Amino acid sequence: MSPRLTPERIPTSGVTSRPRSRGLNRLSKGALYTTLIASAAFLLMPFFWMLMSSLKKDNDVFTVPIRWIPEIFEWHNYVDIWVNADMGIWLKNTMILSIVVTFLQVFTGSFAAYGFSRIRFPGRNALFLGYVATIAVPWQAYMVPQFIMLSKVGLTNTLWSMIALQAFGAFGVFLMKQFYETVPEELSEAARVDGLSEFGIYRRIMLPLSVPAIASLALLTFVKTWNDYLGPRIYLRDRDLFTIQLGLKTFTADPQHASQYALVMTGSVLSVVPIAIIFMAGQRYFVEGIATSGMKG
Repeated sequence: MSPRLTPERIPTSGVTSRPRSRGLNRLSKGALYTTLIASAAFLLMPFFWMLMSSLKKDNDVFTVPIRWIPEIFEWHNYVDIWVNADMGIWLKNTMILSIVVTFLQVFTGSFAAYGFSRIRFPGRNALFLGYVATIAVPWQAYMVPQFIMLSKVGLTNTLWSMIALQAFGAFGVFLMKQFYETVPEELSEAARVDGLSEFGIYRRIMLPLSVPAIASLALLTFVKTWNDYLGPRIYLRDRDLFTIQLGLKTFTADPQHASQYALVMTGSVLSVVPIAIIFMAGQRYFVEGIATSGMKG
């Protein structure tokens, strides 16, 4: 028979520890949420300052100490930048470049990655390693001979020069290959047995399965092309070909006139809106693609 439990023998440790553990969990969660909110506020502070500065006068943008909220909101800045500048042309050129370059990089990167991950040929690993190693070479190291080469074929001062420069990317090949490695190779072998060609396997099997990786590559490429300044600054000279980054520079480039810093902030706000919309639309695929591209097996 089991011994009788007297009041002295009834365990009480669990009864007293549960409220204490719940209190510690709530305290830790509260500290975590407070840290996350503070970090988010710190990261969003420059964007808030940019938004508020777009509604100020030029002389009030860089006041000391910083005046976060303008005394008078200059809403007409968002009208002036369309009336007094070629904002529509800048956005059109930037959008064309970003969309075309993103499409080409996704296509060439995914196609080359399929060859490196599924096609067996001599020297495949060495060729892939050498191609990916070009990521470590800064563009400034070879931009001069590249400019000379494009000048000889007559592509400078055209949007085609920027498209030709960025149509291929080693990072896209690396990202897509890492994702393809997570797809079971038995799917490709079964498709070959059924008579499907390698192009058919790429189009009908690999591309539908790699939507998260494609979304990640597309978003990263679009943002990089949209924010690029040095490339258009070197190759584009006509104002009709300016991207939004070059166009915003014109507000501060004229030494004979006062710099229009408020319009610079207004244009910066407008340039961030498309990227924010695209990121919010593809956020789920972007996170999933980044999380799975580093996995193998």
